[in-house]
Amino acid sequence: MAVTDEAIEKIKGMIVSGALRPGDRLPKESELAAELGLSRNSLREAVRALSLIRILDVRQGDGTYVTSLDPQLLLEALSFVVDFHRDDTVLEFLAVRRILEPAATAMAATRISEAELASLGEQLDALGAQPSVEELVAADLEFHRGIVQSSGNSVLCSLLDGLSGPTTRARIWRGLTQEDAVSRTLHEHRAILAALRDRDAEAARSWATVHVASVEQWLRSTL
Repeated sequence: MAVTDEAIEKIKGMIVSGALRPGDRLPKESELAAELGLSRNSLREAVRALSLIRILDVRQGDGTYVTSLDPQLLLEALSFVVDFHRDDTVLEFLAVRRILEPAATAMAATRISEAELASLGEQLDALGAQPSVEELVAADLEFHRGIVQSSGNSVLCSLLDGLSGPTTRARIWRGLTQEDAVSRTLHEHRAILAALRDRDAEAARSWATVHVASVEQWLRSTL
């Protein structure tokens, strides 16, 4: 194991064990290096790496702190990476969405509130029968974000938020080039909402799978 990797593992171990908690300030560099049996250089590199992925927060003139470790914060690193995707890797993002989003939608079916159901219905009603492709894609993102938030799993919500961005261009492209894409999307949204209203987790899972898979199948045939 590289020296920097060892230093990262040791700091991670302190956080996992609870020796360092969210919001805690790390000991002085010299003290922490001695405590962990590390050189100050390797400790410094480890702190720099952990700050890049939002585990640590280096505050000039104040010290280094453990962040809140909130899933949304930690998964920003994922969002940064997926922003550099190539067109062909959009299929991989869609494949992951096809695995995760139906599970989240099924979870939401048993947990979503009446107020949240009403909000989703109002979103679809406001969109109308013939929205522009741009309006539809923007509404699609909000529709699915609302459902995933209702699943009650913040990690799943953050993951899917990070995966949605790279597929936006593909969704717009499909809407512009596939004749029935808009009507199909609206129909599938209505079916998902109906399953959620019925508290039918398996129907919700099935319609969410159909919905994501339809974009994936179209893009696969196009590429």
